[in-house]
Amino acid sequence: MHSLPVFLRLQGRAVILTGEGAAADAKRRLLERAGARIVGEAEEAAIAIVSDGDAATVARLQARGIMVNATDRPDLCDFTLPAIVDRAPVLIAIGTGGASAGLAKALRQRIEALLPARLGALATALQDARAAVRARWPDAGARRRAIDAGLAAGGLIDPLSDKAVDAVPDWLAHGADIQADRLEAIRLLSGDPDDLSLRAARLLGEADRIYHASDVPAAILDRARADAVRIEASMLPDEPGEGLSLWLEMMS
Repeated sequence: MHSLPVFLRLQGRAVILTGEGAAADAKRRLLERAGARIVGEAEEAAIAIVSDGDAATVARLQARGIMVNATDRPDLCDFTLPAIVDRAPVLIAIGTGGASAGLAKALRQRIEALLPARLGALATALQDARAAVRARWPDAGARRRAIDAGLAAGGLIDPLSDKAVDAVPDWLAHGADIQADRLEAIRLLSGDPDDLSLRAARLLGEADRIYHASDVPAAILDRARADAVRIEASMLPDEPGEGLSLWLEMMS
C-alpha cells in the first residue's frame, strides 16, 4: 500500500481551506458534509486543503506541522481525497494516490450502481442488534463466523440484497448455525494475486488462520484478513484449529 486509508471524524473540528473558484467550492461542500469548521490559513488546524495547489502555501502550512492536501499536486500531498460512495453510515472510499482522479470517479460510479440504497439501513440495523447477536453467539470467533455467513453472497443478510435489512430479525431467530471447523486446501497457479480464483480470494478473506508453504509469496498472504494468523508449515496440519483454516501451496 502506498497510503494508509483512514476515516477522519471532522465534526466541529477546524480544517484550513485556501484558494478560490470551483475547486475550492467543491472542497468546501465536502468539508461541510463532514461537519468540519472551515477556517483560513492563519488559524490553527491539524489538516489543510490547498484547493489551487499553490506550492508556496503548501510549504508554509507543512512548516507548521499541518497535514496538507494540494489539489492536482499529488507530489505535494501528505494525504489525498478519495472518490466517495456514501450510504451513511457506510462509506466506501476509492483512491489512486493521486494517479488518476478520473479512474477513481469511474470506479465510484460502477460501485454506486451495485449497492442498494438501503445499505446504510442494514448497517444501522446490525448496530442496533449487537446485544442480540452477542446473546445468540457468545463466543467471539463463532459470532464473527456467523456474521460472515449471514453477509455472504446469498446469505440472509447479503448486503447486495434490497431485502437484507428486513431479514435481520429472521437471521437472528432462524438463521442456520455456522459451519463446523474445517480446513480448505488451495493450490496456487502462480504468485500473482490477480491469478487467484474467486473461490480462493473469498476463502482468504474469510479464513481465521493461514497455513502456508515457505514459497508462498507475501503478495498472496496480504490478500488474507489482516487479523488472520499466518503459520509457515511444511505440510497440512492434523489439527488446524477452530473456524476456517487454509492450507496454501504452490503448484509444482
